[in-house]
Formats: sequence, C-alpha cells, structure tokens
Amino acid sequence: MKTVIGREDKADFPEFNLENIAIKIDSGAYTSSLSCSNIKEIRKDGEKVLQYNVLDKKHEQYNSKAFFARSYNLKKVKSSNGIVEERYRIATEIIIFNERFNIYLTLTERKSMKFPVLLGRKFLNKKFVIDTAKKNISHKLKYKNK
Repeated sequence: MKTVIGREDKADFPEFNLENIAIKIDSGAYTSSLSCSNIKEIRKDGEKVLQYNVLDKKHEQYNSKAFFARSYNLKKVKSSNGIVEERYRIATEIIIFNERFNIYLTLTERKSMKFPVLLGRKFLNKKFVIDTAKKNISHKLKYKNK
C-alpha cells in the first residue's frame, strides 16, 4: 500500500546532517533536485570528484561545508520552462515518514525557490500517492511519535 504524501513536507538528509528541510512534491518533475551552490568538478587525491555546498548562503541551515561525491553523473533535465540543462546527479539518503530511502538528486541552484528540495515522480513512484489538499504529513508524524 502506498503512503499518502501532501503537496509539501519536511525531510531529513543524514549525509548532510540536515533535518526538517522543506520539500515540494512535484509529480510534474521526473527527477528530484537539491539546492546547492559552488558545484564543480575538482581533482582530489588524484581523482575527479564533485565538490558542492548544500543549500545556499541565505538558507538558515547553510553551513559552508564542502561535500564531495566520488560517484556521480551528468543528467539532462528539462525545467518547467522547457529549457534542457545538464546537472550533476548524486545518490544519497532521505528520511521521510520515519523511514530511510535511497534517492538520486540532481544538484542545482534553487536559491530563488521557496523549497530547497523538489521530489519528482521517479522517487515518488510506487511509494507514495499525492493528496494536494494536505501538507507536512510526514513532519507531523515525526513529532507525534516522539
């Protein structure tokens, strides 16, 4: 049985030590994305790695810590305005509904957006059904059980 998720919620990202990050549920988007800044390939210990900062300086949980991904790829993503761009994609974990899931996130600057994370249908498929009249179902559940 699929879990009901609302149009927006909050989630944790343990790899980045982030809790209660606002997420937008977007069934119109295929991929999921994370707001990042300073995204670039560099050489570290003789190999190519992806370096990035999670969130942007305006976000209250921004900490200027650089993260590194050894396993990543480029993904073509069509934005809501129809423009196709290449974005780096990483694998990480998300905690939502008190459950840990593997997720692929494309990295993009979303500083002008209200939500630093967008969950697309590739992640939502076979796990969730969206009720657009509701929001923060997982977030409320998290604190109800504490």
